Amino acid sequence: MSTGTGTSLRVSRVIKASPEEVFAAWTQPEHLKRWSCPEGMEVGDAQVDLTVGGRYLIRMESPQGKVHTAVGVYREIERPSRLVYTWDWEEESIGETIVTVEFNDLDGSTEVVLTHELFPNAEAKVGHEEGWTSCLGRLEKLLA
Repeated sequence: MSTGTGTSLRVSRVIKASPEEVFAAWTQPEHLKRWSCPEGMEVGDAQVDLTVGGRYLIRMESPQGKVHTAVGVYREIERPSRLVYTWDWEEESIGETIVTVEFNDLDGSTEVVLTHELFPNAEAKVGHEEGWTSCLGRLEKLLA
C-alpha cells in the first residue's frame, strides 16, 4: 500500500519474517545488496555504519551502467522497531530528505511502514514512491 501528499510519501508492506530479521535485512550490507534497489537494477556496493551519526551508502547500477548512489546519516536507531535517516543522491542531489522506517511486530510477520519526507517536488516524490514500492517487493521475496 502507498499513500502520499505534498512532499512526503508513505508505503507499507507485510513481510513474513520477524522484526529482527527485517531490521537486519535493512541494516546489514550483505542483505542490502540483495534487495535495496528497484527491479532491474543491482546494488554494486553497500556500506553501513549503524550508529547515530553514522553514514550509509547504497550504490545502485542499471543494466546500462548508470549509477545512482543513495547516501545519508542515521538519526535514530531503535533496534528492531524503528530507523530514521537522511537520504540524498550523490550524483544528482535532490537535497536532504528524511526516511523513517517502522517495523511493527505482527506475531510472526512484520508490517514495514516507510515514510519519506521533504521532497523538493512532486516528480521526485513519485519516482521515489515507485522505487520504494519495488524495493519492498524485492525484500518480501527475499525473506519469504
